[in-house]
Amino acid sequence: MDDNLFTIVVRMNDGFPDLWGADVVENSMREATPKLVLKLQQQLALVSSRPQWEILKAEYLGPAGEVTSAVDYLRQAKPQLKRVFGTRLNIAKQSVIEMFENALRKVAANEIAAQIGASIDPTLPSPDPGPGTRHPLTLVREEMCSILRKAGFAVADGPEVETEFYCFDALNTPADHPARDAQDTFYFPATTHFGNIAPHTPGERYLLRTHTSSVQIRTMLQQPPPLRIVSPGRCFRRDTTDASHSANFHQLECLYVDRNVTVRDLKALLDYIFTSLLGPGTKTRFRPHYFGYTEPSFEVDLSAKHLPKVNKEWIEIGGCGMVDPAVFETVGYDPEIWSGYAFGMGLERLAMTLYGIDDIRYFYQNDLRFLRQFA
Repeated sequence: MDDNLFTIVVRMNDGFPDLWGADVVENSMREATPKLVLKLQQQLALVSSRPQWEILKAEYLGPAGEVTSAVDYLRQAKPQLKRVFGTRLNIAKQSVIEMFENALRKVAANEIAAQIGASIDPTLPSPDPGPGTRHPLTLVREEMCSILRKAGFAVADGPEVETEFYCFDALNTPADHPARDAQDTFYFPATTHFGNIAPHTPGERYLLRTHTSSVQIRTMLQQPPPLRIVSPGRCFRRDTTDASHSANFHQLECLYVDRNVTVRDLKALLDYIFTSLLGPGTKTRFRPHYFGYTEPSFEVDLSAKHLPKVNKEWIEIGGCGMVDPAVFETVGYDPEIWSGYAFGMGLERLAMTLYGIDDIRYFYQNDLRFLRQFA
């Protein structure tokens, strides 16, 4: 008989039980199943891609496929034939499905192998002759720290997980300030506990620091004045990622506390920093602004038209100001004796200005074509 399942089902249904009995029907299916499996094995052996697999699967299990048509026809066949033929047909269908699943796994494995390429000997030398290098953000951070060390500043570090006191309260940030909203800051659940980050006041929440000013608070609580520190590090804010914003970014902040510190000292240091980093011809200016932890406060603008892709006369580069007396009182410094300044800026902004990079996302993509430019 024909080994096409649909043809067998139709023929058996037309002649049952007048021309042949149940034993003939069952034998015909028992003989047809191995033939079907053998034919499918031979066809699957020639399949080497997913499109070929899809085409062959449609011939058997598609809406008009051989197996599907046989099953559909059997639903309207004579009841006696269903009982005799149904079990055998279902076994054949499951065998076909399993064969296709095994074939698909082989095709998927071949696709992965093709993407990976030929096997390599890991003991051989690397074919890449280029030297490694530091990340551009690391280069800018180390250069900034080197410049500030020459001016007497020490590098200070602190945890990226902070509490509300160190990140907001001690910096004279009121409870209703927008920066403290959950839409701007990453807060941990109220039940979260960190064994190495002790809360300053009971019940305060943990969060990912939004700036490295928290390092200044921790340092002032631990050290008496005078002091000069620079605190570079990673910060986090709920920003939508685009060419100039990222939820994860890096800041560098400085704090200088001593007797008789003035805005003139702050301006002189910033002029020295940017001239050292960006070269002669770099100028800075202050614009009045508001920050809760400094008074007076300023935005810092930078003029460096000699650099690539700096198309404007002035670009905003950071914020600064004289430390607010309320901050000194919080950390136990006498504001009648001590004064100081603080300033901060984004390392990504500095690196983009220095190297002429126009998209902040390049820093985080780990694209060797980009990173090798700094080797």
